[in-house]
Amino acid sequence: MNLELTEEQQLLQASVREFAEGVVRPRAAHIDQTGEFPRATFASAGELGLAGVAVPTEHGGSGMDTVSYAIVIEEISRACANMGVILSVNNSLVCDPIEKFGNADQKKRFLESLARGEKLGCFALTEPDAGSDAGNQKTRAVREGDFYRISGQKVFITCGSDADVCLLFAMVHPEKKVRGISAFLVDAGAPGFDRSRHQVKLGVNASGTVEIFLTDVKVPVADRLGEEGDGFKIAMATLDGGRIGIAAQAVGIAQEAFEAAVRYAKARRAFGKPISDFQVLRFYLADMATEIDAARLLVRRAAAKKDEVKKDGGRYSMEAATAKLYAAEMAQRVTTKALQIHGGYGYTKEYPVERNFRDARITEIYEGTSEIHRLIIAREIFRDSGLVIG
Repeated sequence: MNLELTEEQQLLQASVREFAEGVVRPRAAHIDQTGEFPRATFASAGELGLAGVAVPTEHGGSGMDTVSYAIVIEEISRACANMGVILSVNNSLVCDPIEKFGNADQKKRFLESLARGEKLGCFALTEPDAGSDAGNQKTRAVREGDFYRISGQKVFITCGSDADVCLLFAMVHPEKKVRGISAFLVDAGAPGFDRSRHQVKLGVNASGTVEIFLTDVKVPVADRLGEEGDGFKIAMATLDGGRIGIAAQAVGIAQEAFEAAVRYAKARRAFGKPISDFQVLRFYLADMATEIDAARLLVRRAAAKKDEVKKDGGRYSMEAATAKLYAAEMAQRVTTKALQIHGGYGYTKEYPVERNFRDARITEIYEGTSEIHRLIIAREIFRDSGLVIG
């Protein structure tokens, strides 16, 4: 496996970093405090091709690989975790499954505008009683001729406040359990599709997280994604890709906190010298740098594996789960140390590390908790009779 970025990927990284520093970062603190959804910034990202990075050009995307997508999410998250997760959702959880499971008509009607950033998508799987237990769906879809009537409730829906299209999962045949779940592309402006107010959270406070309430929402059969009963399969395949995005987000958050800690350690003086001269802080920073680098390599390995699987078949659940688990827990450790290096100032909003610390915490929860990822990794270990990882 070649770990060096290609020339095209290096150019992409440079251009995305320029956009992140010039457009995304200046509003990061403001939207964190106000909860304002950065729709205009998302549209600008779409104009640069960042709303559908790995979507083929014929469907409105940039036609790049998944490694390039991971680079985009890391660079954007380094400037603003909110924008990082918004782009991750649109790319990984909406565009990717439509590109993989959608028919030609669905790609024309939905994917092209989503991949260009003209429309925004959300992914609605989680319910009050169906979080990690995603198969315990209560939202019902009843077929009536050429339509389904859908009623139920979804919670913790990122981008839900401003989404134009909702990839929704609902139970069509409860007696079949997980095989009774189907996936639907729902117009968020449809009658009966209602959203709560934006939910105020510990971190990523401008990600448009809402509850969604569905009351007899009519969805054409033509807008069902895949066949009836394919919903659970589609959701699980989609989350594998989504985990790569969140892992990249975690790396970006950690990188930002690390750089802030290095700057502060050089500038802050104690006992007559910069605190960067103290061995304990040097060890902190050495550990932080090592863990960030390890997580980044795991993310890029998972991204490369996804591209390999897309071309040759197979699975990448192990690589995605490993990257997501390690990167999320790494981000928590790194941001904690960065805050500690700042001392009392790190606990104030004068410095960015308090936001990094808050934003990092969610990466251990959404797109599957760390506990769920350990279950996935253990399952994959024992699926392989040789019990060898590598």
